[in-house]
Amino acid sequence: MLAIGKNAVSESIKSKRAEKVLIQKNYFNKDSKEISELAKNNGIKVFFEEKAFLDKLSGGANHQGIIAKTPDFSYSSLEEIINPEGNNFILILDELSDPHNFGNIIRSAECAGVTGIIIPERRSVDVTETVIKVSVGACFHIKIAKVKNLNDAVRALKDNFITVYSLDMDGKSIYEERFDDSAAFVIGSEGFGIKKLTKQLSDKVLSIPQFGKINSLNAGSATAIAIYEYVRQVKL
Repeated sequence: MLAIGKNAVSESIKSKRAEKVLIQKNYFNKDSKEISELAKNNGIKVFFEEKAFLDKLSGGANHQGIIAKTPDFSYSSLEEIINPEGNNFILILDELSDPHNFGNIIRSAECAGVTGIIIPERRSVDVTETVIKVSVGACFHIKIAKVKNLNDAVRALKDNFITVYSLDMDGKSIYEERFDDSAAFVIGSEGFGIKKLTKQLSDKVLSIPQFGKINSLNAGSATAIAIYEYVRQVKL
């Protein structure tokens, strides 16, 4: 896999995921110097390549003259996501399909201190090079688990005293809820929302008040609003 662009490459190095770093020849600026020094300080070889080579390697993505090669993304197990001693802050993504939404959610989640993300094995976007770039490398710093059955994962969370909240338009306002220390938020897919049984298994259904003419929020935006309301109540 590739980490593309300064920020994604930087995080791949810091998280010990980068195998080698490629920098565009004659691309001498602050960014390339910082990445080169960071790589060398972490024992990672740096290679200088022609722009045409990096353009082809990145598939036309804006690489900013900097690319890192990394192993395939390593997913965590559900057991690695759950902390039995408490203080769990988890996202459950119900068949999210857009890599840009996924990348944005990972970025917001990592910034907010989310401890893990759960996705289903089937009908869900994986961690791809696009996701890595959009998340600006945040995916290298957060545990992401793939599970065979999302509903079984919800049951496992509840068995560990983690309150599960589904975000849906028919729930009560998120601003009326008082969150527990350990919480998980279920986010539905772009086209179909949260599956019926998953919503029924949740402890509560919450909505984000809306006052405009458009009746739905982007999944990434809704996630950011929800997790930062949790942060405001629990962490601040």
